[in-house]
Amino acid sequence: MKLVAILLMSALGTFAQNAQDTFNKPFPPYKVMGNVYFVGTEELGSFLITTPEGNILINSDFESTVPQIRASVEKLGFKFSDTKILLGSHAHGDHMEGDAMVKELTGAQVLVMEQDVPALSRMTPHGKPHPMDRVIHDGDEVKLGGVTLVAHLTPGHTKGCTTWTMKVQDGAKTYNVVILGSIGVNPGYILVNNKDYPQIAEDYVRGFKTLRALPCDVFLASHGRFYGMAEKYAKMKEGGANPFIDPAGYQAHLDLQEKNFKAKLAEQQQSASR
Repeated sequence: MKLVAILLMSALGTFAQNAQDTFNKPFPPYKVMGNVYFVGTEELGSFLITTPEGNILINSDFESTVPQIRASVEKLGFKFSDTKILLGSHAHGDHMEGDAMVKELTGAQVLVMEQDVPALSRMTPHGKPHPMDRVIHDGDEVKLGGVTLVAHLTPGHTKGCTTWTMKVQDGAKTYNVVILGSIGVNPGYILVNNKDYPQIAEDYVRGFKTLRALPCDVFLASHGRFYGMAEKYAKMKEGGANPFIDPAGYQAHLDLQEKNFKAKLAEQQQSASR
């Protein structure tokens, strides 16, 4: 039995490493619009918001991703040490496991959504306690150097899943930027009779309602595939209108995810009633 346990742990470790390797596939950093820059990987959405008083980083991703994020920030001509605030989208390792390392490297203040505190407290890579310098709540504003980001609680994917919004000046126009946490239902999620998260289905409904009410011109997210990042980047390189201005794409993503949610909820409700 002990040997089986060792082999199982080894297999899980290999699987986790393969997942990280896949998610950490490099992608060129680039300017999205105004003072908003992409510094993540092909799969993981990390964003640098620059200000005259230092910078804000959204999503540290895996701890193993942090060196890539740092390199991307520096390739764009900014100093990683100028990161003053670290924000996150939700308490999953592929988005916030690297918080402690970013804190160590930059001294940034780490802000976390209240409902995700318990999950983040268990996120301790190499035994490092998860830094939490300020606990934020739905509707809180994060301000630095004349820039204001607003935290919107869009729960379901995690209890504290957070979508960030801000206004960005680009040329003569001002755009509403939405950086979506996630509203997808992962495989294995229990939507009915979930002992650990009894209100999960109600939270998803709340999350969709909140997201649909947000004004959105520029659609970004914690995963590039959510907003067709690679395809839009290719179009941007060709010149012309900024492809990241995509309110229709934002609504289409919500339509798809809500359809999936309702289908999975109905399926689990039917199974529970048997």
